[in-house]
Amino acid sequence: MSPDLIALLALGGLVLLVVVGALVFIRTGRKNTATGASASGGSLTSRGWSGPGGGMSTYLQPVPEWRGTTVQTCGLWPYAIGAGTPMVGVPLGRHIHTGATLCADPISWFQRAKLISNPSVFVLGKPGLGKSTVIARMATGLAGYGVQPLVLGDLRPDYVEVIRALGGQVITLGRGRGYLNVLDPGEAKEAAQRLIDAGFQKEANEVLEDAHGRRLAMVSSLLTIQRKSPPTDVEESIIDQALRVLDRSMEGIPVLSDLLAVVQEGPTELRQVAVDRGDFKKYQEITRGLEASLLALATGSGRLGGVFSHHTTNPMALDRPVVYDISAIGEAEGDLRAATLLACWSNGFATVNIANVLADAGLEPRRHYFVIMDELWRALRAGNGIVDRVDFLTRLNRQVGVGTAMISHTMADLSALPEEDRLKAKGFVERAGMVMCAGLPYTEMPELTTVIPFSEAEQELLTGWQDPPAWDAATGREVDPPGRGKFLVKVGTRPGIPVQVQLTEAERSIRDTNQRWYEQSRTARRAVRAVEELVEEHEEREKEPAL
Repeated sequence: MSPDLIALLALGGLVLLVVVGALVFIRTGRKNTATGASASGGSLTSRGWSGPGGGMSTYLQPVPEWRGTTVQTCGLWPYAIGAGTPMVGVPLGRHIHTGATLCADPISWFQRAKLISNPSVFVLGKPGLGKSTVIARMATGLAGYGVQPLVLGDLRPDYVEVIRALGGQVITLGRGRGYLNVLDPGEAKEAAQRLIDAGFQKEANEVLEDAHGRRLAMVSSLLTIQRKSPPTDVEESIIDQALRVLDRSMEGIPVLSDLLAVVQEGPTELRQVAVDRGDFKKYQEITRGLEASLLALATGSGRLGGVFSHHTTNPMALDRPVVYDISAIGEAEGDLRAATLLACWSNGFATVNIANVLADAGLEPRRHYFVIMDELWRALRAGNGIVDRVDFLTRLNRQVGVGTAMISHTMADLSALPEEDRLKAKGFVERAGMVMCAGLPYTEMPELTTVIPFSEAEQELLTGWQDPPAWDAATGREVDPPGRGKFLVKVGTRPGIPVQVQLTEAERSIRDTNQRWYEQSRTARRAVRAVEELVEEHEEREKEPAL
């Protein structure tokens, strides 16, 4: 068969196909006209024929979605589309409006995506909307990337089971449950010796000085909380010299009672900074208030108890996720809670700093940390000068590889501070690389917009999420609040990304706070059984014939 004949047959087949298609189209149009659905009375749309009897669908079922990597779904590449939201970091959930998946965490957005200039996140929102939950999701996801979560103070607790499931260390603190020695340099001395042996004398000196400054800051913070006012300059100088005397003369790890003994003894270094001019009685008068405060801390007779007066019961590890469980400290002990939070933050940042110095010197593998500071407002309200202490602690993560998460309720928590601390506290939010907001009240918007720009639509979205839950008449229970699990992710002046956080079944089982309610109380079971016995006895009496 010649090529010309083949081409002629192909052309004839194409013409025949067009003619058959036209006939089918005309016949279909006549049928529609016969049934009252005139083709001229409507048009063919993506939902079918419009007009009466056209069969147009007003609702389209959503198309099933699947997600996969380019390796798993490489054959579908021609049909792939962009997500429209950042896909770098821990998967949080879906965009509320578009349904696209959002991946976000401060470390990934800083290190890999280059979306923020500071690896930190500040979370604001009313209680019960999932602030701790979203941070726990970030901690879990970052652990999969090799980042070690550090929860420096778990009050409810929200993170204990998560850290335990990750194979981490749980450190319990509270009256009679565990102690944290604020004068313990941790691994600073051992790390300094390793640096000296490796020829890093300068770095070793820096580690020791950082440890000294941290202990001095913590003693001053405890005194501030104990007195409700910061110590004087002279008292801080006396504490500074007393710590140096202990480092030179004492073998082992000192405690607060050892510091008190040095202050009472009054060696030359302390008397010089006290400016007693050679009069020991004058020195005793100068240090009388300091001695009384240290005595209360060392003996555990004050509001702070004996949590800080003994040696550390469970030292913090460098190579594992860690959570400080302080849930045993009740709501009524606000000062003790704030002091314990500060001590946990101080100890955690010191451990991170030592790990980074050793890694820089090549003596330890590089470790990245995700430091979580929950319930920030509790510590800030403990007393004057606490904001400076927190600011000092948060600035210790100068080295690369540390991300931070700070959680509070509203900006009003920061505005309630004294005037001299208010701007410093707002700086925590301004310096954060990303801010995540859950439901917030209307009164919060003027204060919030002075720090972060929010559009009117974004403000309405946040205030709508803070509405209370509705009542389900069918089940007789409250449904979830409209804003639970919903957050607006803000980075600078960029438009916010609204996301609905979605938990897996494994996360739900770990973070289930109602586990103790699944089993009926034994007293209730006994009461129910007693009622049943009374009913049975009454029924038996009813069956007996009357005399």
